[in-house]
Amino acid sequence: MPPFLRFAFVALCCLMTAACDLGAATGTRSVTILAGAMRVQGPPGYCVGLAGSQTDDTAVVLIGPCAANGTVAAALVTVSVGRAASAGVMVAGPQVLADFFSSPPGRRTLSRNGNAADVRILAAAHVGDALLLHLQDRAVGEYWRAILGLNGRLVTVSALGTDTAPLTPDKGRALVDATLKALQTANPPHPG
Repeated sequence: MPPFLRFAFVALCCLMTAACDLGAATGTRSVTILAGAMRVQGPPGYCVGLAGSQTDDTAVVLIGPCAANGTVAAALVTVSVGRAASAGVMVAGPQVLADFFSSPPGRRTLSRNGNAADVRILAAAHVGDALLLHLQDRAVGEYWRAILGLNGRLVTVSALGTDTAPLTPDKGRALVDATLKALQTANPPHPG
């Protein structure tokens, strides 16, 4: 990966892994963010939460079950949206990105506490335009994270279960996949 792409990617990932508190689900299935630049939509059964953060050019949106009736997994989905044109790092290709995340600087970027030794990449897959990473992080356990470019912005999606009801790897992957599909449906490619 060229040095300027690596720097931009590391800076964006560090920004986008900030911790957020889960707010109550609003019953809203989608929300427009960043002055209309993107629409974040939850998969079936999931709604946008009240908590999250947004700057002039980045956002973190939290998604959780619309109702606590057990019809969907009790999970927190985090959608982090990078700055305009940040998706340029995706041109390096999925293998280069997977190699970066397997390196100590990449694992440090993924780590919740900034310690590369706390993260193991269990699997990496390229699905459509997204890179999917199956991770083990000492701070939060095992989970899936997807990275893709959408509307010119670098977007990451992660799904975590609760302490009392952790997501199995299969359910975590399915929830990340469903969220990616919902995001892509809500943000069709612009012609041109």
